[in-house]
Amino acid sequence: MALSPREVVERLIAGISTGNWDDLSQLYAEDAVVEHPYAVGGPGLIEGRAVLHSRFAGARERPFTLTAHNLVVRQTEDPEVVVAEYDYHVDLPTAGEKFETANVLVVRVRDGEIVHSRDFHNHHALVKLFDAQ
Repeated sequence: MALSPREVVERLIAGISTGNWDDLSQLYAEDAVVEHPYAVGGPGLIEGRAVLHSRFAGARERPFTLTAHNLVVRQTEDPEVVVAEYDYHVDLPTAGEKFETANVLVVRVRDGEIVHSRDFHNHHALVKLFDAQ
């Protein structure tokens, strides 16, 4: 039986928090679309599991940790769509920086795979921090 949308999103956020970058792309459909409406310094649209896998693999090389907390996953009227709200504790030891940032994901899951996601992160804070490395 396929994972529910809530279970898929919980696994995604747990995988990011534990740095399990290698397996994250398997949560996405082959033709998944991920939108980052507030993207700064990176793509606002990512298409396909292979591209997502490459981006997750690149995160493995970065010297930071993202630890999610305060996770709330809300079911919508559409059984395929959930909204996740959570905070990241961001730690970048090489720059001596730590901060908190709020996040919202609107995720459509079909047959246990993410087919579409709109990810609202504070990209400006993340880019500023990574530039400080």
